[in-house]
Amino acid sequence: MTQVKSGLKGRPSAGIVGARWSAARRLAGHSAALTMALYLLVKVIWIAAALVGHGPPDVGTAGWVGLNAVTVGMSAVGVMLGLALAQRWGRRLPALPVVLISWVGAGFLVPMLPYMVISTVLDAAGVDRGGDRSGGSGSVPGWEMVFIAIGFAGMAIGLAVALPIYLRERWPNHFLGRIGQLRLSASRWAWAGMLAAMMLGLLWSYWGFGGTIGLDPSHRDQWDLNGRLLNVNAGLWALIGGSNMLVFARRRPAGLPLWIPMTSVFAASGSLFAWSCWKLPLAVIRPGDYVTAEYPVVAVIEHALSIGAGLALLIAAIKLPRHTASPA
Repeated sequence: MTQVKSGLKGRPSAGIVGARWSAARRLAGHSAALTMALYLLVKVIWIAAALVGHGPPDVGTAGWVGLNAVTVGMSAVGVMLGLALAQRWGRRLPALPVVLISWVGAGFLVPMLPYMVISTVLDAAGVDRGGDRSGGSGSVPGWEMVFIAIGFAGMAIGLAVALPIYLRERWPNHFLGRIGQLRLSASRWAWAGMLAAMMLGLLWSYWGFGGTIGLDPSHRDQWDLNGRLLNVNAGLWALIGGSNMLVFARRRPAGLPLWIPMTSVFAASGSLFAWSCWKLPLAVIRPGDYVTAEYPVVAVIEHALSIGAGLALLIAAIKLPRHTASPA
């Protein structure tokens, strides 16, 4: 991570972004923290209920408590991230952990917003997307599922608004100026990440639209409409990451504001990295009756490539200011 750390230089620049943008950052950050706190509350209640003998009957107490303890930790980090983006002390935190935590958190949630919107519309229209959308929580009270949905959606929207403003305020050289001010050609990180992201984007889109090459015939039925929507969404963001890195490499269109491809690459690379870091161990260990729709070797290769692509795109984006003229 030396390349990442070396690129995170520069002091917070107060006033570089207008007061209205700063107000939007504070509102979005606090909203993200508040909505994720609802999710955290549900998980704490589930753990407490399990400890007094009221956990799900089909899941062991230790396993249920352990699983929810992990999500409690993750959601607590999410609450702190929202507060850090909203409040002044958040700009004094060390750069590397702020960037990595926000990158992974945004990678998990922000790219899911198009999927959330489309799936909500389909559900409202009565379209059967298939799959087990209860997540095994058919006995969970409705208010708890509402809190969980609000937590995910609120955190995703809050990060989508607050994080780019925070990053732009703290590291203006990464976001101010225009593409035409880039002085040098893209690095090997940019080209490697771009090519890998484009290949994955085409592959996932191909599967999402009905392609079957690389899929195990005995498990293709796992990808119903909901699974295909997830594949198309993942493919879309991989293509967004690769195409915006191509914008950097070509330095065209010259008048495009730097923040547009920078924020797009940040979100897309985080999605490539975060989701595959979660899926790769499942594809390797295959716990319980878990199986992948892809052939096992295909699943391992695609997720390992996705992790590498995400890291390469992030490193390339962080290194860009060393090749950029001072913003006008």
